[in-house]
Amino acid sequence: MAVWFAEKVLLPQGWATNVRIEISSDGDITSVTPDSVPQGSRLGAIVVPGMPNLHSHSFQRAMAGLTEVALNPADSFWSWRDLMYRLVAKITPQQLETIAHYLYIEMLKAGYTSVAEFHYLHHDPQGNRYPHHEEMALCISNAAHQAGIGLTLLPVLYSHAGFGGQSPSAGQRRFIHDTEGYLSLHDRLSQHLSKVPMQRTGLCFHSLRAVTPEQITEVLSASSHPQPVHIHIAEQKKEVDDCLNWSGQRPVEWLYNNVQVDRNWCLVHATHLTDHETDIIAHSQAVAGLCLTTEANLGDGIFPGQRYVARGGIWGIGSDSHISVSVSEDLRWFEYGQRLHLQRRNRITSAENPFVGDVLYQGALQGGAQALGQRVGRIEVGYRADLLVLNSDDPFIATADDSMRLNRWLFACAANPIQHVMTGGRWVIRDGRHRDDQSLTQKFITVLRELTD
Repeated sequence: MAVWFAEKVLLPQGWATNVRIEISSDGDITSVTPDSVPQGSRLGAIVVPGMPNLHSHSFQRAMAGLTEVALNPADSFWSWRDLMYRLVAKITPQQLETIAHYLYIEMLKAGYTSVAEFHYLHHDPQGNRYPHHEEMALCISNAAHQAGIGLTLLPVLYSHAGFGGQSPSAGQRRFIHDTEGYLSLHDRLSQHLSKVPMQRTGLCFHSLRAVTPEQITEVLSASSHPQPVHIHIAEQKKEVDDCLNWSGQRPVEWLYNNVQVDRNWCLVHATHLTDHETDIIAHSQAVAGLCLTTEANLGDGIFPGQRYVARGGIWGIGSDSHISVSVSEDLRWFEYGQRLHLQRRNRITSAENPFVGDVLYQGALQGGAQALGQRVGRIEVGYRADLLVLNSDDPFIATADDSMRLNRWLFACAANPIQHVMTGGRWVIRDGRHRDDQSLTQKFITVLRELTD
């Protein structure tokens, strides 16, 4: 048992003062006592829960910044995807592990203490299975374990190139599974990750265009217990139009008419929604998985956030393609996107709380934890000790009272104020540094050069 003390701590009910926190040897919080006499080791002056990252394609970090070149007057997500396929054709298992390891340390420094990895890079460049079917996925698991970040690994079922079971393209051959192969992969990964601290699996369909209705039914029926279920949906207008042509229904409309969608589901992007679709997602208590910097980078569109939040919708954030790795930037852009679209300020609030920073941070904690299926995102008994210590010497943090502290961090701090990071009761970032920084940076540089030659 470790005993820690902090002057200011963000608890589920709000900020508390002089908080004593006990953490078990397994990394779980066993006691939280505000208004305590200082005792134990000092955590820091200001402590907040670590943020779950609900959507990641780790390999795409290697292409960040390479697609910002105007080669096509109609440039869109679909032309970006063609460039992504070129990168996919090159990556080896060892390169993937290096990229993911480097990225996960970036996430920790940015305030993400757990991640849902939407993993579809399964096979070798010719589309053949590796001798160990799960080799690429285990590289992700190893990278997360070495970095010290919590992981919900989502092996993805990806079988087709378009609605109605269209044959996959050459660029997709590393992704493809039939249902039987996918379930076998998922079972083996679940068994392996059950033995790794802070790791678990979930179910994942790439999108409605990449699987058939029969496959969705088969995979869900094969699951013997509730677990996270993730899917890309309604990210692009073309996807909506193609779904209408295939089924006569929009993607979210089709999903809710054909599948029992509940709190286990995470609908990633869900950008292009009607008012009715917005309301039914909110009512179902599924998580809307928002990836604000990626959606902006790809020109996806703007999620109807004000209406969704007003109806009690659950949401979280992900860094997705990792054009940016920053909790504060993704949260800030959720609010800013609504302001630009609606031409009004202070849109993501609630009747109970007018402070935008509070609503953003607490909302993303709740939705992220639900989407990952892990007991994280709260400094509370029974939850994992994933904690961020903010730099109390930062002028904006130092001068903020409780009500303004998150506003100051998310909207005022130009420099990252996260000083120390703990996951599972163990320090992984100290004074902004990770133990693997020096050795890993050179390995990552080598991989980037190999992939861009």
